[in-house]
Amino acid sequence: MKKTRTLYILATLLGLFCVNDLVAQYGYGSPYGYGYGNRYGRQRSTIPQAADPPKKADPLTAEEIVDGEMPKITEELGLDAFEVAVVRTTLVKSVQQRIELQILELEPEKMKEEVEKIKERQDAEMKAGLPEEKYLAYLELQKNKFKAKKKKKKKRDKKKSKA
Repeated sequence: MKKTRTLYILATLLGLFCVNDLVAQYGYGSPYGYGYGNRYGRQRSTIPQAADPPKKADPLTAEEIVDGEMPKITEELGLDAFEVAVVRTTLVKSVQQRIELQILELEPEKMKEEVEKIKERQDAEMKAGLPEEKYLAYLELQKNKFKAKKKKKKKRDKKKSKA
């Protein structure tokens, strides 16, 4: 009887000491012995996840827009440092005013009037800050930029009508 009781106590102590190893081996006492998920790796949820909407890019500021265009304008017109400063300041001011108009969302007629006023102010400031030949070159550059876009549209329209 003494031997049975001693064996019982030893078996109980051995079991208590081995519990940590068993839990580590089979994952916190999972009834299936696979741990948290399954034995094949990370378990995927069967509930579909809603896709996060793509983050909208922050709109460019007036300075960023003008900085993107200035190298092209400077190269085309051959501006010196003072003229670059005049053109940049004038363009930043005009672009900022146009952005503010877009934010206000005015009626189309009123919007058109305000844009014309901004353009007239911009042209007057450019004329005052640039020599005559560079001002005319600037106007020509502005004029050609818009014509190039219209020509491309016409070519595309012709291609579409032939097809």
